[in-house]
Amino acid sequence: MQGYKSLKVFQLSYELAMEIFRLSKTFPREETYSLTDQIRRASRSVPANIAEGYRKRQYPRHFVSKLSDADGECSETQVWLFFSRDCGYATSEKCDELVQKYEEVGRMLGGMIANPERFLPK
Repeated sequence: MQGYKSLKVFQLSYELAMEIFRLSKTFPREETYSLTDQIRRASRSVPANIAEGYRKRQYPRHFVSKLSDADGECSETQVWLFFSRDCGYATSEKCDELVQKYEEVGRMLGGMIANPERFLPK
């Protein structure tokens, strides 16, 4: 694997987006255009912003901006997970597991944001 695909933060966030996709397939039909679409969009936006930022890493400010967007989408996804739990569509255990993994993604993104020079093209 090369490029953004080799980043652990990309791999984890992509894996989480797929897990949320599978989970959201069980949501009721009436949530299709609200919770289901929102949680899928937010979760998919995390790895998409990481990939886009990685391609722009020769411009550290742009790189950091896209990573910041990814971090924001990470937080948004956690809020949708709380709604999923509180509406009875996801168990507390599943919600806690996914939220913890998104917190890990957030920590990784924070490290990248604090040290963008480590990711500059050689």
